Amino acid sequence: MVWNMDRLESMEVFVRAVDLGSFAAAAVALDLSGPMVGKHVRFLEERLGVRLLNRTTRRQSLTDFGRAYYERCRMVLAEAEAADALAADQLSEPRGRLRVTMPAHFGRHCVTPILLELARHHPTLELDLSLSDRFADLVEDGFDLAIRTGTLNDRAGVIARRVARQRMIVCASPAYIESNGRPFQLDDIGNHQAIIYRRLGQPLQPWLLPSDDGSIAQIAPAGRLRLDDLDAIADAATDGMGLAWLPYWLVRSRIESGTLTRLLPDRPDYLYDCRALWLQTPHLPLKVRLAVDALAAGLPKMMN
Repeated sequence: MVWNMDRLESMEVFVRAVDLGSFAAAAVALDLSGPMVGKHVRFLEERLGVRLLNRTTRRQSLTDFGRAYYERCRMVLAEAEAADALAADQLSEPRGRLRVTMPAHFGRHCVTPILLELARHHPTLELDLSLSDRFADLVEDGFDLAIRTGTLNDRAGVIARRVARQRMIVCASPAYIESNGRPFQLDDIGNHQAIIYRRLGQPLQPWLLPSDDGSIAQIAPAGRLRLDDLDAIADAATDGMGLAWLPYWLVRSRIESGTLTRLLPDRPDYLYDCRALWLQTPHLPLKVRLAVDALAAGLPKMMN
């Protein structure tokens, strides 16, 4: 039996089921029922007369033909998306859903306001924003755009554009400095308590500070406080619990009001890159291009 189904839609369902590893995960991602995902795959198999997936109750795997067909489907879907993007560009108006993943704190304070302003100017643009410190995968999680800070791992097929640079500074409260003294050199930091940012399940990241010879010193300060929220770190530093290494934009108002003091002010700031990432495609959708351009124009103003 061959159902009357849209072939492109069935290809998209098939590709998503392969990328995510199960019909159930594909159903959640595409807002379909599990049986409907299976129906799309069986439609393709019956139409082609060839099995695409070997399925058991516990796992699924591509057949040899299924693997080749999967790669071709990805190419067809990319070309179809590029063709649709041409129409959107012709209208000079971004349309449809833009899915963006970003770090929770940086995204909330810096990225989201810019994208909301973009949506305000383009009523046909839909935003689907994910604010999480988990590194989402552009392909597997179906995102159009990812915002990343810090060092990136090279990955084929992904384009990265730097959209801003965060100035990282060391700071502490006046009360802490009065009780424990002020560090004047990089080596002095090791003699102080620090409030450390740590992501769950990730190793501690060193503080990166420019040294006298122009290289970047990696300092692993001692500290009994480890938090995964930058606002909470700023609060703890303001309460006199230790030194903190934070983006200047985050603590600017506290430094201006005197509740935090910038340390080592004569040294240059470490500049932490912020990049926008998207999948390489024959034609970059207008919605993605406009979002990246808006971030590249707006974010640097927030970093000063």
